[in-house]
Amino acid sequence: MELVIVKTFDNYFSANIILTRLQASGIVCFLRDENTVTIDPILTNAIGGIKLVVRREDESATIKLLRAFQINYLLSATCSECGSNCFSHVAKPGAVNYLTAIITWIFSSYAVAPVYVYQCGNCNYECENLPDAGEKVNEENMEDLRKE
Repeated sequence: MELVIVKTFDNYFSANIILTRLQASGIVCFLRDENTVTIDPILTNAIGGIKLVVRREDESATIKLLRAFQINYLLSATCSECGSNCFSHVAKPGAVNYLTAIITWIFSSYAVAPVYVYQCGNCNYECENLPDAGEKVNEENMEDLRKE
């Protein structure tokens, strides 16, 4: 049985959520290097993160499912500014990411992770986490959210 890596993760939360969803869909898969990264997160970049591994014959079905999961996840969020559902996960332009690129270039073998944000494709609103599905935060309900 030949195994292939289809995705890598930098934390075990995301890795286990995707693992469980794939197993529920009938894909035989497991996580490689999960214990190492969980116990010593500093080694994440050195060993390439937590790897989602599947059988070669399940590779194309797994990739299709992963794409479907990502699309559904992005479409489940509603922009609090304009109400659209077209978010993208992008590297945030700014001084921190430019400095990261320069440091990475200077040290060449030392990779520094850029800062990523979710950006609305309609109004360019940026947020670190996707808003909850259907939750629209505006002036009218901001007071209700502060009370909770």
